[in-house]
Amino acid sequence: MNAYAKMGQDVAVETASPHKLISMLYEGAILAIVKAKAYMQNGEVAAKGESISKAMSIINLGLLASLDTSVGGELAHNLQMLYEYMLRVLLDANIQNDSAKLDEVAVLLRDLKGAWDAIEGKTQAEAAAPVERASVSYARA
Repeated sequence: MNAYAKMGQDVAVETASPHKLISMLYEGAILAIVKAKAYMQNGEVAAKGESISKAMSIINLGLLASLDTSVGGELAHNLQMLYEYMLRVLLDANIQNDSAKLDEVAVLLRDLKGAWDAIEGKTQAEAAAPVERASVSYARA
């Protein structure tokens, strides 16, 4: 069963548009945080750490690495600051065993994912507005 699920994920990634890939990264990070919170509540320290590490990897090596500040300007810079903030909060959540910090990052990721998903199919000018509002409001946090 796991092999079929893995194969389905591989096919989804291979056939996804760049826009969809970013959405999938948000989704993966959120899922990893949800799992980390469950592991935290069950006292499964190693599994909690692995899930938080997975979320951090997705944010760092996927979302943060995909930013191009030379093209994205202020929006990309704000997202960069936000992703770096999320990484710090996730590290603190792991060290302090703090589920509220996991919730904080999950909310940020859900908001960004919602804004990102809303812009699919719009022009670049129309598309930047909802993501920029989300990133600026959280970059100030």
